[in-house]
Amino acid sequence: MTNLKKTDELYMRRCLQLASLGQGHVSPNPMVGAVIVCDGKIIGEGYHRKCGEAHAEVNAVNSVRDRSLLKRSTIYVSLEPCSHYGKTPPCSRLVIDSGIPHVVIGCLDPFPEVSGRGADMLRRAGLDVRVGVLEKECLELNKCFITVQTKKRPYIILKWAQSADGYIDCLRDKSEKACVISDAVTSALVHRMRSLYDAILVGRKTAEMDNPSLTVRYWTGDNPLRVVIDKDLSLPRNLRLFTDGIKTLVFTSEKHVPEGEVEYITIDFSRPVVPAILQCLYEKKIQSLIVEGGRYTLQSFIDSEYWDEAHIEIGKQVLKAGIPSPVISGTKVAFEKHGNSEIIKILNR
Repeated sequence: MTNLKKTDELYMRRCLQLASLGQGHVSPNPMVGAVIVCDGKIIGEGYHRKCGEAHAEVNAVNSVRDRSLLKRSTIYVSLEPCSHYGKTPPCSRLVIDSGIPHVVIGCLDPFPEVSGRGADMLRRAGLDVRVGVLEKECLELNKCFITVQTKKRPYIILKWAQSADGYIDCLRDKSEKACVISDAVTSALVHRMRSLYDAILVGRKTAEMDNPSLTVRYWTGDNPLRVVIDKDLSLPRNLRLFTDGIKTLVFTSEKHVPEGEVEYITIDFSRPVVPAILQCLYEKKIQSLIVEGGRYTLQSFIDSEYWDEAHIEIGKQVLKAGIPSPVISGTKVAFEKHGNSEIIKILNR
């Protein structure tokens, strides 16, 4: 590895660290970090903090105390600087106007209005531009944003907990409580996950049997948009999803006016339901979706190939009988131990 490559990767890793600080706050925008280096020292850095606010490059340039140094500096940015006018002016123009002569980009932006154009604008202005430093890591950081741009749907995470012998719940009626598989540690991790993604979905039976809140209670952050499938509007109106004042989206075959924070979306249940739901969420600029249950709903996403990764928690309990876990195949990429459980991460590839 050359010294230049080592240097580029060193500062790009710092860009990625900074960019990740925006997770859970910038959607539907991507996470971006930027670092400005002069004479081997970082003289400015920044990241995109919140949707609608300044981009990473703006915050990095504004953090530089001695602006005269910019004319002999390099700016590292994890995602190609934008070249179009949105809620903020184009960052490529800012870099040009600041006098920075060298630009190192992690990956190109898949957004149609931007892809390749930011780098081209910089080159046409005479700047030295290098692209593709830690490209894989930069793409992975913004997998949700990239999925929306390339597949026109949210990034989908399937999540469930199962017993050691492969059941997600015991056989019961709605007067009985669900079998608890998650412990305090893994429950907190689930709530952290909810704080990082845009929406969370359950089917009618899970909503009725468990009366879940689907909120961030054991972590800090914003609650996700809650999504429930209720074809015939048969769910009791006193469920937490309808009464706690937090935004909920209901997909149904019936027409219904909004009630407080509950919005009803009518879809055709005689046609495939999953793609219809995903199209609606895409139109609402939802970048990421957690599907938490139940088994039928999870399996419908698996069978229709609408999923990107699955997080499966395996507890120590042995139920001997009950509702079997979904059947899934993919590439196992992670195995972790948390509390009394093991968590497996599977990618759809």
